[in-house]
Amino acid sequence: MISLSITVRALLCMKIDILTIFPRMFEGPFAESLISKASRGKILKIGIVDIRSFSKDKHKKVDDRPFGGGVGMVIKPEPLYYAMRSVGVRGKSSFYKGSSVYRRPYVVYMSPQGKTLDNEIIKNLAKLEHLVIICGHYEGIDERIVNYIDGEISIGDYVLTGGEIPAMVLTDVVVRMLPGVVKERDSIENDSFYKGLLDCPHYTRPAVFRGHKVPEVLLSGNHKKIYEWCEKEAYRRTKERRPDLLKK
Repeated sequence: MISLSITVRALLCMKIDILTIFPRMFEGPFAESLISKASRGKILKIGIVDIRSFSKDKHKKVDDRPFGGGVGMVIKPEPLYYAMRSVGVRGKSSFYKGSSVYRRPYVVYMSPQGKTLDNEIIKNLAKLEHLVIICGHYEGIDERIVNYIDGEISIGDYVLTGGEIPAMVLTDVVVRMLPGVVKERDSIENDSFYKGLLDCPHYTRPAVFRGHKVPEVLLSGNHKKIYEWCEKEAYRRTKERRPDLLKK
């Protein structure tokens, strides 16, 4: 469902709005590390929107039994729809002809039925001006809300209690791709998966630890040989641990 083979201009500040029924879950993770740094540096603006605040029910209820029966509850369309409108969503994102810039928020629903998150999706999402992430819960959301969603993303073939942790994962991997967040850009481009391979092994001081020595080539100072060793080790490790990546 998600299609992100796009080129979008780099922006000075990215906006991410997360729609959730548990807003307090994001307080700790987003107050630390690179996400906090990006927010303070005005590279990123994060909004946490409580879907319950848009419920017209006196108890702020946002779920109901599914039509047709079955176990579990489904998030109702009305509060979610108005939560989406509050962050500027009016319909699916689209390109203006002759332009490569999204003029509307790009809406992603974290769902186990979505496209599995990979580095290509991450790199393209990081180019967007405004990303809206919907956190599902219970048996999911009313299917009619799909009319306002641009893509569904899964972080793996398993089911969590809700979409909040997947939304944190998606935010983290996208934010570290933004220019200026990670101090050394080369460290991102040499990460696992960025070039389709796993990363090579890394070592630091001391040169000998409990009888285990650092490979001599890394101590040689010969940058060409070090580069070749890293490339070879990345391929060896990928073949050994993730041969499926080589098939791609």
